[in-house]
Parts: sequence; C-alpha cells; structure tokens
Amino acid sequence: MNHRGVEFTVAKTAIPGVWQWQFRIGDETKTGKTETKIDLLAIRRVQLRIDRELKAHRAQDGLSRQVERPDQG
Repeated sequence: MNHRGVEFTVAKTAIPGVWQWQFRIGDETKTGKTETKIDLLAIRRVQLRIDRELKAHRAQDGLSRQVERPDQG
C-alpha cells in the first residue's frame, strides 16, 4: 500500500486482532504492531503514524539545511 508516497505493509499476525506494520522513510525503517479487529482501522493507524513521521522527518531536514546554509546578513 502507499500513503503520501510511502510504501507500507499491514499484515495479520497469529494472534487474533493484532496487526503488524512496516514502512520506510529515507534510510529509516519503522515497524510495529497495533491491536484492532477492524482491518481498515489498522491501516488508518499506520497512515497516521506515517503522517507523524513525515512531519518529524521534514522538520529535521529543515534544521539540517539551516545548519548547512546559515543566514548571511
């Protein structure tokens, strides 16, 4: 599946109601589990996690660029 350009997977585990997920942003791979009986809710939770990680990644990238090119004045 794809959310905002990030490929991710969500899969059932052997434990009923537990879903395993994984996605990669840049060089960093994130994995985890979520508990729900509803597959669409598991997917939505991963999408929300991707949104948070993208926001953090962009903020960190912006700080890196400021350090590399400090304002000249």
